Amino acid sequence: MLINCVAYQDGRKLSDIPVAAISDFVERKDCFVWVALRDASDEELQQMQMEFGLHELAVEDASHGHQRPKIEEYGGSLFAVIHTVELITGDVQVGELNIFVGDNFVLSVRNRCQQNFLGVRARCEREPHLLKHGSAFVFYALMDAVVDRYFPVVDALEAELELIEEQIFSKGSERANIQRLYELKRKIMVVKHAITPLMEATSKLFGGRVPALCEDTQEYFRDVYDHLYRINTSIETIRDTISTAIQVNLSMVAIDESEVNKRLAAWAAIFGVATAFAGIWGMNFKAMPELEWAYGYPMALGLMVGVCGYLYYRFRKTGWL
Repeated sequence: MLINCVAYQDGRKLSDIPVAAISDFVERKDCFVWVALRDASDEELQQMQMEFGLHELAVEDASHGHQRPKIEEYGGSLFAVIHTVELITGDVQVGELNIFVGDNFVLSVRNRCQQNFLGVRARCEREPHLLKHGSAFVFYALMDAVVDRYFPVVDALEAELELIEEQIFSKGSERANIQRLYELKRKIMVVKHAITPLMEATSKLFGGRVPALCEDTQEYFRDVYDHLYRINTSIETIRDTISTAIQVNLSMVAIDESEVNKRLAAWAAIFGVATAFAGIWGMNFKAMPELEWAYGYPMALGLMVGVCGYLYYRFRKTGWL
């Protein structure tokens, strides 16, 4: 689906143009065209391939989707795959933004993403002195918009972790806490898989040998990398905290199990003593002492009760009961 197709000259918007007129503006050195598509069909991508002269491998990646975040060079153009991350009903949803960048064109294709990038276009048009950099600045603006949207997702996941941490020492919540911690860990890994490859790809756009398109905008891409680095550091901190919280929670489970085992062992010892006495006096030997004694039975019961009571007292004193 075509969202918009606009031609720009000297950092300012010329007009919205039909797709059929793209090639006319692309041929002009003082202009560049910015096209935005959403959930593009194969026919639309093929049409854009003919208008912009896109590499067939890049078009194939954009058509199939589910690519790893990356930035690749194809001659004088770039092809970027960036994952969008959204929190929808508490779950992390991953979309994809494919960006084709040439000397005088930018084509963005977003898939499985509910958020739009109309604000990015409005921002660029409000800053014609920056838009003069052409397609490279638009490429930066799109990347920056996606990366900035990572921050609230990471903040929400961090707040979820803090909420779980507050309940770790609540009695009876151990199993639920472990389940929530592992679910949170899964969400964090989804975000990390979107960020880590993009960091590596973005590092190639500033310093050292960079694509010709990005030579005048290296400091902007360095800023994007700094944001990614901050997010990645936060994610690593959250992952470490989750691991620690899981260990603490498992320790709490082990402590509770130990308390139960101690109670069982104490009661087993008490009943074991009573059973031992009863077993001894229950043997059917004729010459057993006190067998014919009138007070033998009350004495045996009293002795068993006394010993068991003493053991109960000792176990209570040591905290086993």
